[in-house]
Amino acid sequence: MIRIVIAEDQEMLLVAISSLLNFEEDIEVVGLASNGEEALTMVHELQPDICMMDIEMPKKSGLDAAEALQPFEYRVIILTTFSRNGYFRRALKANVRGYLLKDSPSDVLASSIRGIMDGKRIYSPELIDDASAINEHEMELSGLMDDSLNTNKASNQQNNLIGTARKYLSAIKGKMKLPAG
Repeated sequence: MIRIVIAEDQEMLLVAISSLLNFEEDIEVVGLASNGEEALTMVHELQPDICMMDIEMPKKSGLDAAEALQPFEYRVIILTTFSRNGYFRRALKANVRGYLLKDSPSDVLASSIRGIMDGKRIYSPELIDDASAINEHEMELSGLMDDSLNTNKASNQQNNLIGTARKYLSAIKGKMKLPAG
C-alpha cells in the first residue's frame, strides 16, 4: 500500500484529490494538510511513502516544504496549475520526484505515483520553464519523463482551479456511479 500525505490550501480540491486516490486499491491517503507547515509535521509523524503538495500555500509553500524535507529523502510530488519562472529549477534542486499539473486526469496522477514509487522522476513537460535546466531530450534519455505524460503533451491544459475541482469531483462521482450533474 502506498501511503500519501496531501497538502493543499483549497479544501474542495484537497478532498477531491484525496477521495480519488483513495479509490485506488494500492493507494491510501493517511494525512491531509492545508499548508506547508502542517504537511511537514504530518510527514514526520506519519512517515508516508509520498508527500504530495500544492506549490503555493500559506505559511510554507510546497517548494519550501520540499526543501525542508530534502535531507530526509522523502518522495515529494508538487502539484500546480501553471508554470512559474524558476520553480522547475528549484524543484529539481529540492529533489522533487514529481512536478505535475493539477488538472491531469486522475489515472495519470495515480500512474505517476506508482512510477515515482518505482524510482522514476516524472515532470509534466508543460511545467518546465527553463530550457537550460534540462531539455526534453535529456529527460527522455535519463528516464525523467513518464510516457503517459508525453502522450498528453499536446492536450489542452486547463488552468482554472474550479474546472480542476469539477473534473476531480466528476471522476469521483463516476467511480461511485453517481449522476455527474
